[in-house]
Amino acid sequence: MSSPAITRCPVLDPTGRAMHAEATSLREAPAVLVELPGPVRAWAVTRHSVIQALTNDPRVSRDLRRHWPALDEMPEGWPLAALALQQSFFNFYGEEHRRSRRRVAPTFSPRKVEGMRPRVRETADRLVDALAALEPGTVADVRQSLALPLTLTVICDLFGVPGPLRAGIGAGIDAVLNSSLGPQEALAAHDTLYERLGELLRHKRAHPAADLTSDLLLPSDPGQEPLSQEVLLGTLFLMIGAGYETTVNLITSAVQAVLENPGTLDRIREGSIGWPDVIEETLRVEGPIMHIPMRCALEDIDLGEGVVIRKGDAITVAFAAAGRDPQLHPRCPERFDPTRSGKEHLAFGHGPHFCLGAHLARLEADVALSTLFDRLPDLALADPGRRPDRVESFIINGPLGLKVVPRPA
Repeated sequence: MSSPAITRCPVLDPTGRAMHAEATSLREAPAVLVELPGPVRAWAVTRHSVIQALTNDPRVSRDLRRHWPALDEMPEGWPLAALALQQSFFNFYGEEHRRSRRRVAPTFSPRKVEGMRPRVRETADRLVDALAALEPGTVADVRQSLALPLTLTVICDLFGVPGPLRAGIGAGIDAVLNSSLGPQEALAAHDTLYERLGELLRHKRAHPAADLTSDLLLPSDPGQEPLSQEVLLGTLFLMIGAGYETTVNLITSAVQAVLENPGTLDRIREGSIGWPDVIEETLRVEGPIMHIPMRCALEDIDLGEGVVIRKGDAITVAFAAAGRDPQLHPRCPERFDPTRSGKEHLAFGHGPHFCLGAHLARLEADVALSTLFDRLPDLALADPGRRPDRVESFIINGPLGLKVVPRPA
């Protein structure tokens, strides 16, 4: 199992239809060689302890442009290129990563995020009021009616995205993260998204304001060069995409979990648990990000049990698998149980690349869930017992939609 050149390996399903079952089978070893679109051979890591170790290891880099020898072999239209080769602090290494991350980090501090709560609640109130106004018995999609517009509004407000561009950028991010696309479709999705982000930059250069996009267009320090167009586009893709896509899935998955486990609402109303318990347990059992392609080994890394990741090998980290690791959660790790005392997970990553938006995601989920269930206490699933279709991706983990009846007939 020590060499990608001679090892046969399973193909990772690009549609993500059964990603948790797939991750369970991959947990047989500290890392398992799999095939990703490209085709690319990469070591899939699903164990909590190994993910923690590798994501905090300076011998592992996300900067494939600098450190991955096989990059030149990737064809035009490589489906993973938009994410794996994105030019932003998401992929930068070492001091370049730290310097770039500092440009936006202050906005997402706990204090600054808490200050956003009134505006988030105002948006949630408006969206839930619209659901409450539906005729009794009407079916609605909670993803499309609440989770998506709430999170897209919050992140677009932060970055000053004008109204006409918002839906297009959101749809573009969805398309780029669809890992089942073929080369031509993937290339078209990438080009379309970057055209829309370029339009945002042109708008902000002409109409600067008090928002993060306008801030990014300025040099970070006197005497420094402004960010290049490629890094600006990559940073916008990262921040808007991460601020929207992951939280959409967190909120939708949490609503599904609550409605499928009716005792949860009783416990919240009696005060034995709170919405933070629901949110953390949802992050543990249905983390919104599964595989993040890719990282690269800068040296040989011996993981034990006969597994050695060689210098130059690619690595994909399955963050949503970590919370279901039976070594960490031996008691029914696949079962949603917000009363469990330990809810440790890696849904927001680990190490230097830990998600900057974790505080904001938790706040948005808390506001969305409390507003929804306080205003609509009789909310019910429209198709109880039916598993919703999943987002078509092995990167993103979440329901493609969630049909509910806000006011049962």
